[in-house]
Amino acid sequence: MMKRLAALLVLIALPYPARAVPGAGAGVVAALLTHADAGRGLARPELVRRMAHRARARRRLLLLSEPERPVRARVRAGLGGGIATNEYLVRLAVGTPPRPVALTLDTGSDLVWTQCAPCRGCFDQGLPLLDPAASSTYAALPCGAPRCRALPFTSCGGGRGWGNRSCVYAYHYGDKSLTVGQLATDRFTFGDGGGGNAGSLSARRLTFGCGHFNKGVFQSNETGIAGFGRGRWSLPSQLNVTSFSYCFTSMFESKSSLVTLGGAPAALYSHAHAGEVWSTPLLRNPSQPSLYFLSLEAISVGSTCIPVPAPRRRSTIIDSGASITTLPEDLYEAVRAAFAAQVGLPPGGVEGGSALDLCFALPVTALWRRPAVPPLTLHLEGADWELPRGNYVFEDLGARVMCVVLDAAPGEQAVIGNFQQQNTHVVYDLENDRLSFAPARCDRLVASL
Repeated sequence: MMKRLAALLVLIALPYPARAVPGAGAGVVAALLTHADAGRGLARPELVRRMAHRARARRRLLLLSEPERPVRARVRAGLGGGIATNEYLVRLAVGTPPRPVALTLDTGSDLVWTQCAPCRGCFDQGLPLLDPAASSTYAALPCGAPRCRALPFTSCGGGRGWGNRSCVYAYHYGDKSLTVGQLATDRFTFGDGGGGNAGSLSARRLTFGCGHFNKGVFQSNETGIAGFGRGRWSLPSQLNVTSFSYCFTSMFESKSSLVTLGGAPAALYSHAHAGEVWSTPLLRNPSQPSLYFLSLEAISVGSTCIPVPAPRRRSTIIDSGASITTLPEDLYEAVRAAFAAQVGLPPGGVEGGSALDLCFALPVTALWRRPAVPPLTLHLEGADWELPRGNYVFEDLGARVMCVVLDAAPGEQAVIGNFQQQNTHVVYDLENDRLSFAPARCDRLVASL
């Protein structure tokens, strides 16, 4: 993979024919957040199938990549970032005048990038490509700049298309997704994407990737990725904030919510909370420094408590980009057996095929009375994350099937995905290395703009 990237950089170097939150102080900015499939008019079973198949597609690519490396390292492999994802989109604007972009919120990577014109090899997107030539504040970084040299794969562009000795980057993800382009700075506007009162918007000059060659598991609703990891290139790091938060609305609704950066959002948005606030340590792993680790000590399925082996407890990742929570195979099988023993229904499958395999056939009585399902709780260090039924159970009454939305993955890492984080206000306290979470009505946060 490294040799292919190096060769690609040699080729591309050759000549080619947010709004401030009221009452929160100047240090807090916010942007709208929506699910990638919002507004498409898809039925619930189709939404779940799309989500599950995207998760499986990424995992297949991971298993095919770098076979000489251990599986555990491939969960977030690569010198660039993690798994390219496309679940929840941050709405921002870039340039002067501001042009809208829709970037996947990814806590598993660092670089902020969007597709740019001219596009030499890009995925289809609904919004117009960002044209750097149309922005009066766009500035390409020279390849000798420290910020250029800090990225793992960079080169000096020359000739037509890249500019004179501009910084050309290549940033890859663990699922073989790739973005290649020009590292630059421009004005980022937070809020409603430039369509509201310009006097109330918050704008910052940020470094980002202007991608001219982008391939991977992407879809047309997005234009790129906003890295929220711990590295210096991420959005929180560039804004120099000590905290950020997000609140994912249900994937079955078309409502928007907020992602906030800075301030004390847990207190600021307490009006939207619907339950107790829990807190657990955010851990670091030198081998994967961009990721946010938690200590998962056990999982309870109803009356059954399944302990996590001590060596694995501190290797759990919370990931805004991964859709479905995945567990090491042996832990998943224990959870699966606990559900099978307590649900009391025969196994079933989803019509048309599904990536979910922990499913049960529903009786006719389910049309007017939902069957009981044991509660699911993630026991973190100092905090119990009891998931609401809608965050781990999906019912297709037409097909008379009910599935538990969890999955197995090779290796020893567990990943807490965004389906399990729906309608939960999640706060990353970067200064004190704490993660707080509380059940919330995420759509109510938009009123804070």
